[in-house]
Amino acid sequence: MRPDLVARLGENVPRYTSYPTAPHFHPAVDAAVCRSWLQALGDDEEISLYLHIPYCDKLCWFCACHTKQTRHYEPVAKYLRSLHAEIATVAGLVAGKGHVRAVHFGGGSPTMLKPQDIVALAEVLRDRFTSLAGAKISVEIEPNDMDEARLDALAEIGMTRASLGVQDFDPKVQKAINREQTFLQTKAVVDGVRSRGVESVNLDLLYGLPHQTRQSVLSTVMQALSLEPDRIALFGYAHVPWFKKHQTMIDDAWLPGPEERFAQSQLAARAILDQGYEAIGLDHFAKPGDALALAARSGTLHRNFQGYTEDRCETLIGLGPSSISQYRQGYAQNMPSTAEYERMVTNGGLASVRGVALSDDDRARGWIIERLMCDFGFSAIDLVERFGEAGQRLLCKASSTALLDPARMLELDGDHFVVRVENRPFVRSVAAKFDRYLETGKARHSVAV
Repeated sequence: MRPDLVARLGENVPRYTSYPTAPHFHPAVDAAVCRSWLQALGDDEEISLYLHIPYCDKLCWFCACHTKQTRHYEPVAKYLRSLHAEIATVAGLVAGKGHVRAVHFGGGSPTMLKPQDIVALAEVLRDRFTSLAGAKISVEIEPNDMDEARLDALAEIGMTRASLGVQDFDPKVQKAINREQTFLQTKAVVDGVRSRGVESVNLDLLYGLPHQTRQSVLSTVMQALSLEPDRIALFGYAHVPWFKKHQTMIDDAWLPGPEERFAQSQLAARAILDQGYEAIGLDHFAKPGDALALAARSGTLHRNFQGYTEDRCETLIGLGPSSISQYRQGYAQNMPSTAEYERMVTNGGLASVRGVALSDDDRARGWIIERLMCDFGFSAIDLVERFGEAGQRLLCKASSTALLDPARMLELDGDHFVVRVENRPFVRSVAAKFDRYLETGKARHSVAV
């Protein structure tokens, strides 16, 4: 590898699932602001919903999500009552104007819910919101949670995509991250959802975990490929113990270094591509006929808090503690504390406590960053036509970046700025060049690759 690229392996930069990124949200965007944004939805606007389940029955040491462990169901049942209350409040403000195109259940572990609660949650969404024909329903699945009753419940609510957390099949790695899950368990869930008519299966894999080697990563990838998933997400483990204290259970000495992480990522990616999958953005792969692959080829791929998506909805409403909503006007995040969230929504309130209203400059920079993350490039003409003066200013920024960077991470090719194939693993570092908040914030981020 080129020496200049080796130096970039350890750079700490955002993952850019939004711009501005969450560390730059502020309390001026509160419940009152969020209320006005909800009421401003267009009559026929298509929207997406994200529901956060902030509980797991076992905490994985690698996880950076907002979740907590509980061995009792009563806290979960109490939380669901609050979530139903928030749904009622938000739906009342939307007043039938938003048409739901997609629903995503995330966590935590949504599949920790009892089957009857899964069904009840889906029913309240159908009752409170207007859903479009063919609306997609995706669920994050923890295979250790699953049984026939839960599989039946997911089929009953019309789940169209199952996303299974795998991470790694090596027992030594699993023990180090407190996530023990056999290949046969995973296969049983994949077979179970497919036998119930689910049209798409995604598997989440990680590299850079404790005790992983290139061979162990390759072994996991080959086992995952034997299940013929429609999509694979191949993430680098984000070691952020200053942000998630339970990650201190992972000894830094167990982690592969930057060059080994990079080698693991490239070996895994090559194995997936060799099986006919198409690369989607930085870290996703899909079969050629999958909607994600079609979106990537047509230039309509997007990126939000769930990662890469074909979802074109401009409005994503987050429900539950820590959930982030995306509106035309900006971003709003709910109170992360479950107890405080429950107090805020119980009597008809909203739980929004921070966010950011977008300026013209934010929109232009966000568009550049999203196109870099999705397409590894952007059109100079599109930039100026879409954003006028703000786009013109950033065109000058892009030109100077392309001309002055000795590593040539960004190049001008005709009227397009592009990241060449060999530099694409470092696209987050390229995107960071357009992040005007990055140097002013105090947030710490995970490594670039």
